[in-house]
This record gives sequence, C-alpha cells and structure tokens, in this order.
Amino acid sequence: MNARKNWPVTILIALGSLFILFPLYIAISIALKTPEETAASVLSFPAVFHFENFVKAIEVTNFFAAFKNSAFITVLTVVFTILTNSMVAYAIARNLHKKFFKGLYYYFIGALFIPFPIIMLPVVKLTSGLGMTNPGGLAFLYIVYGMAFNTFIYVGYIRSIPIELEEAAIVDGCSTWGVFWRVIFPLLTPINATIAILTCLWAWNDFMLPLIILNDPADSTLPLVQYIFQSEFGTDYNLAFASYILALSPMVIVYIFAQRWIIGGVLRGAIK
Repeated sequence: MNARKNWPVTILIALGSLFILFPLYIAISIALKTPEETAASVLSFPAVFHFENFVKAIEVTNFFAAFKNSAFITVLTVVFTILTNSMVAYAIARNLHKKFFKGLYYYFIGALFIPFPIIMLPVVKLTSGLGMTNPGGLAFLYIVYGMAFNTFIYVGYIRSIPIELEEAAIVDGCSTWGVFWRVIFPLLTPINATIAILTCLWAWNDFMLPLIILNDPADSTLPLVQYIFQSEFGTDYNLAFASYILALSPMVIVYIFAQRWIIGGVLRGAIK
C-alpha cells in the first residue's frame, strides 16, 4: 500500500529531475558542437566532441583573470559576511526584548521585501561618489545587502542556544566579546557553513551588481565576461555555452559537497 502511495511522489521527482537535467544536457551538447551542428539540431548529441571550444572560450574571455577577480570578491565577501553578520545577529538575538533591537530586527526583515531595481540608481551614484567602483567596494555591497537575510537566519539559530552557557562563561570571567568568540561563535559552525555557501553562490554568480558597479574592464568577474559573446549581429552559442560551463563548474562542485549544510542550516535557523 505504501509503495503504491509513493508512485505519484516518484513520478514528480522524476519529472523534476528531467526539467533540471535537460537544460544542462542542452548546454553541454551545444558547448561540444560546431556552429553547423548546432544550427542543424540543438537536441542532437554531438557526433564528435569539440573540446577546442573550451580552449577558445578561455582565450576570448581571458578566463583566468576573470576567475581571479571572482574568487577574490567571493572569498572576501564570505569571510567578512560571517564575521560581521554573526555579531550583528548575536546583539539582536540577545536583546530582542528591547524596543531598539526589536525595531532593528524588523528593519532588516523589511529590507528583504525591497526590490533591487528601486535602489539601483542611488547605489550607483553613491558608490561612484565614494570611490567604491572596484572589487573591494563590490564585496562591501554584498556584505551589506546580505545582512537582512543572514540576520533572519542567524537570530533564529542563536535564540535556540541556551543562555545559561553565556552566563556560565561570564561567571568564569569572560567579557561579552569573549563570550561571543569563545562560546557562541564555535556553536554557530552549522549555520556559518550555510550562510557561507549561500553567500558564495550569490557573489560568484551575480551579474547585475558587477555590471553597474565595476568601471575597470580589468576588474570584470566571470558573469560579466560571458557577455562578450553577445553582439549586435548574433551570438556564438558554442563558445558561449562552453564559457558558461567553465564558470559554473566551481559552484556546482561546491554545491554538491555542501547541499546538506544549505538545507539543514536554513531549517535550523527558520524553525528553532
């Protein structure tokens, strides 16, 4: 009886997997074809694998320079997001009974509902005036913009940690600073991993912020250099898809090994 009941679920999972894997198959197939083969049939499997498309894509996009920029921005963003957002969330979580911190918490939550296009032009003007049109300025924006969602996740998790642990540390002579770094921060490892992975995926794959913030072409990230394949008269789909796969591969590897932290951490932060 249970096996019969599971058939609809199995079918839905199979369809969902198909919808995910089919576009990936198309991308890989096009990346390994010649333009003539692609024009003849997008769905057909390549007769011969043209790996030279990947070599050409690397040369055209100056892939390794863009990879270096994306890696620098992503690592900088992830490190400082964990360090700063966790401290902000800790202060809010332990003081939610106070009006100021409760208002600050709802202020951050409210920021989740503000569409980015509304603030896009003011952000461009402000960053330009402050000289932040560089990778460091871009990483700073990621840290600030991620604070709303990260605070929501962190606060829920921190409130599940017994306050008696902190009281015991204070009795032993720890300051507030010491309590956070010696007691609370080590306990945040699961949620830190979740925030780090989500932030990494966002900073690596984002196109809009680098497009409007970065002025120097030498600072271009991987999503930006993909745009080189778009022209007024057409698109080189074979090289474009080869480049997309190259840029996507590092994050796919990260996600495969870290997906359990993403799901588990979000559930911990949202439910507890």
